Amino acid sequence: MESSSVIRLSQTHLNLLQTCPPQFQRVYLEQLTTPMSPQQQERMTWGSQFHLLMQQRELGLPIQALVSRQPALKKSLESLLANAPEIANLQAGNRRVAEHCRTLMVGEYLLTVIYDLLICYPHEAKIFDWKTYLKPETPEKLAQNWQTRLYLYILAETSDYAPEQLSMTYWFVRNHPQSVTFAYGQPQHQQTQKDLKELLGRLGHYLTGDFDHILNCQQTCPYYLSFFNPKLTKSLPTLEEIEEINPFKGPI
Repeated sequence: MESSSVIRLSQTHLNLLQTCPPQFQRVYLEQLTTPMSPQQQERMTWGSQFHLLMQQRELGLPIQALVSRQPALKKSLESLLANAPEIANLQAGNRRVAEHCRTLMVGEYLLTVIYDLLICYPHEAKIFDWKTYLKPETPEKLAQNWQTRLYLYILAETSDYAPEQLSMTYWFVRNHPQSVTFAYGQPQHQQTQKDLKELLGRLGHYLTGDFDHILNCQQTCPYYLSFFNPKLTKSLPTLEEIEEINPFKGPI
């Protein structure tokens, strides 16, 4: 937790808080994470390199050094650009920004998002996010994930675009590129605002008391057993892994 009165939260923190308050306390407040395996580290590195590659391309910087030594990285880039003309065309849109950070204060909480790519047109704006883990998540889970909800919500709150003018597309870029696009609108915006207020209200309650398990936690939470069986703690992902590799997975 930050030392000042302002508490910075990302979509990862909201997902973890909603899934398992005690695990949120363990990972975010107490900084108790587990070391990554070599395989997890390799996936983290690959994902970071792909994000860097896309950022440098948007900035017009040389990318040959990044792709020349990694055929898999080059293949994923070429496949993505072949399947996404709007992304491939650097002239598309009135404004394009990569790794674009936006923040929104809600009470004492500073909500933070980072868009892998944001393309702005006169009457619409499109968010793009690169996912580098192997197995794409279902659209149903993506729609409910706080990344989808928070990214669209904050853009609507911090720009002149109406919710109906916004969309978000996930590109799963490893191996054969696949995409899932979510339109936005006023009903979704209002529901997210309501759910966000409720979740942050619960966090305020937890901070003044105990981070208790939620109702039926043992049936829905991937971390539940680890609190009663220390041997399972080693299987818990690190915060970085939750953030960068796959924010929808439980224990590995």
